[in-house]
Amino acid sequence: MRSYSAARQAVAPALYDKWFIFSVISIVVLGLVMMTSASIEISDKQMHQPFYFLFKQLVFLTLGILLGNIVMHLDISYWEKLGGFLLLCVMLMLALVLIPGVGHSVNGSARWIGYGPFTFQVSELTKFMVVIYMAGYLVRHNHEVRNKLSGFVKPMMILGVIATLLLREPDFGATVVVTTTALGLMFLAGMRLRHFVALFSLVIGALAVIAVSAPYRLARLTSFLNPWERPFDTGYQLTQSLIAFGRGGWLGIGLGKSIQKMFYLPEAHTDFLFAVIAEELGLVGMFIVMALFLLLVVRIFLMGRQAQHLGRYFAGFLAYGFGLWIAIQFTVSIGVNSGLLPTKGLTLPLMSYGGSSILVNCIMIAVLLRIDHENRLTELGIK
Repeated sequence: MRSYSAARQAVAPALYDKWFIFSVISIVVLGLVMMTSASIEISDKQMHQPFYFLFKQLVFLTLGILLGNIVMHLDISYWEKLGGFLLLCVMLMLALVLIPGVGHSVNGSARWIGYGPFTFQVSELTKFMVVIYMAGYLVRHNHEVRNKLSGFVKPMMILGVIATLLLREPDFGATVVVTTTALGLMFLAGMRLRHFVALFSLVIGALAVIAVSAPYRLARLTSFLNPWERPFDTGYQLTQSLIAFGRGGWLGIGLGKSIQKMFYLPEAHTDFLFAVIAEELGLVGMFIVMALFLLLVVRIFLMGRQAQHLGRYFAGFLAYGFGLWIAIQFTVSIGVNSGLLPTKGLTLPLMSYGGSSILVNCIMIAVLLRIDHENRLTELGIK
């Protein structure tokens, strides 16, 4: 058998999936450009510096790349061993966020923890840790998940606690992403169809009840169904987003020329970034963004399938979970921006402004690169 160093030299030109790397870099670069365009007006007004949000995003992106470089040197097996402990840690952090004086509130939502300018949105880390825990659980209890009701009741009890903590912030969007990602993973693990349908119906029913139980959520739901009925009240954000879509046409009105970002469309650089993309880059720009995300998700799922074929089941479920997370959040974000789904606070992964989001996303990408790297080494018989 060839030596380890010789094998590494043989695989060196193809250590990682080039299409995966291409899609990630393209999404991040395009996201920086569009986030800067969407935030330049509000940044100039609030901070007296047109590129404040760009500089801050670049700082977090740099920190994320540095953290990702460290994560890439960790074997995937470490995540499997620490999955339960990490989930307990993030649940504790979710509880601490709700304590007055510990958690920080913005726009009525207590989602941040930290001190002064150094705050972190715990719900972003929760998505990451839930995928790690679920991947390990599905490996350890795969037979039970496939054949017994208890196999999926146990993790749903834990997810119920997490969902309760998230809803107390409140963060309904993160609750939807975490819950649907976990359900998708259990389905891919081979859960019986009748069990999955029953559980899926129960979860959807519970989310529907939660959605209409709070007055502000009910208002968002009804405004989504007919935003033009109250265009200057509950339907304001969505109507402004739809105007942006209408102005964009086929090719858009041009980069940097959006009218809606000039204090008409709230959260233009975060939750409604896709609306600015639609206005400035048009239908062609929207298709490019969707194609890049589709390419990214497909490559991630191919990583997961390859890992499972190599007997690396935890790595496979981990990749599937991250792929589902990106696909669900991206789909919901586009649905919200275009009026197909109720208005929720979900950003475009790797594109929208947000320090916590970009940090966690960088770590996720690093873990995926490690999975792909270990897949290739396993195929060579040196891991």
